[in-house]
Amino acid sequence: MKEENGFSTDQEQETAVLVAVTTQKQNPVQTAEYLAELAFLASTSGVLTLASFTQNLAKPDNRTYVGKGKLEEIISYVIAKDVDMLIFDDDLSPSQVRNIEYEISLLGKEMKVLDRSLLILNIFAQRAKTVQAKTQVELAQYQYMLPRLTRMWSHLSKQRGGVGMRGPGEKELETDRRIANDRIAFLKDKLENIDKQSSTQRKHRDRMVRVSLVGYTNVGKSTLMQKLAKVDVFAENKLFATVDSTVRKVVWDSIPFLLTDTVGFIRKLPTLLIESFKSTLDEVREADILLHVVDISHPNFEEQIEVVQGILNEMGAGDKPTILVFNKIDLYNVEDVFFEGAAVDEDGNPELTKMERVTRFLKQSHWQTNTPKTVFISAEQRSNLAELRGMVMEIIKEKHFQIFPNWLDTNHLMGYNDGVVPES
Repeated sequence: MKEENGFSTDQEQETAVLVAVTTQKQNPVQTAEYLAELAFLASTSGVLTLASFTQNLAKPDNRTYVGKGKLEEIISYVIAKDVDMLIFDDDLSPSQVRNIEYEISLLGKEMKVLDRSLLILNIFAQRAKTVQAKTQVELAQYQYMLPRLTRMWSHLSKQRGGVGMRGPGEKELETDRRIANDRIAFLKDKLENIDKQSSTQRKHRDRMVRVSLVGYTNVGKSTLMQKLAKVDVFAENKLFATVDSTVRKVVWDSIPFLLTDTVGFIRKLPTLLIESFKSTLDEVREADILLHVVDISHPNFEEQIEVVQGILNEMGAGDKPTILVFNKIDLYNVEDVFFEGAAVDEDGNPELTKMERVTRFLKQSHWQTNTPKTVFISAEQRSNLAELRGMVMEIIKEKHFQIFPNWLDTNHLMGYNDGVVPES
């Protein structure tokens, strides 16, 4: 059975229309970028985007998010095209969802209404593999659905499948609120026990330097993990390809340390997910060194840096020793990058390769001069990884020798060679 985007081609692909509002706090350029990211999220869930609608408002309408006229325009389109769902770029209140669904039903159409948080929750539900991640996602789902019981739990016979409906089933409203609260309490207790186990495991690692990869989603953290640790880690050109943390013991220059790949961040990341993934994000909080990976080929990479740094600050990890790793320099547009007085060969051709030119150009940029530790790499092409390794080792050695002042004694060096040691 052939599959595309993680979905069987025997199953008809769901379609969606995206909706966003341009406000005083969000200009049209940002709105277009956010909608492109929302379409990528939809694609990651296996949903085909047919169209996007935007409206200029001082703030989203309290009743239906967009104005009455714009909503009528959207409904006319979705009915004509027989669209399966509407996806809104911001979180919707339960009343907004009910009002939008009511307006659609007046014209005899039933369809799903999702907001950005519910779409992200659905992707996490698809990608979660471990018991911990599945429990974290289910808890976030129940917490999201609890105030929306009147629409999400009308009755089991009315449950609709597909994107946005993955997770807890629908039951009678009279008993559902109690059942949901009981389930939330159970999941919290279960996560607390898992957290205790994870905390115990992390305590056993206290004698080792810990390095965590952080960054916006889809910037290449898992690919970099593959190259640095020389292990097979799932990597894919989709948002949130990695939901579960991956930890590997690595040995460089006879010094062992732990390298962790963590879940990617994103704009408007649901608070419920941050709270539910506390144990996973503790890998970041307790790290000694952060490798903040950035996709420098992305047109808005500077804003992505700010988003990640903001989340790190909220987590209390914003002041940790950090190396800014600009990835994907092989995709950076360097056609117009020239260097005055650059060396040329006897035929007049530049001696620098494209990768060398873009690296030199970026090193002369304000990111290099204003940030203490930066490096420009291509994880996929393995470009400049030696420079990154040297920069990381400089910090690792400093912290490692603080833990083991006598590490250079030959007794400590026995049995350690460069490579990866499986976690026990």
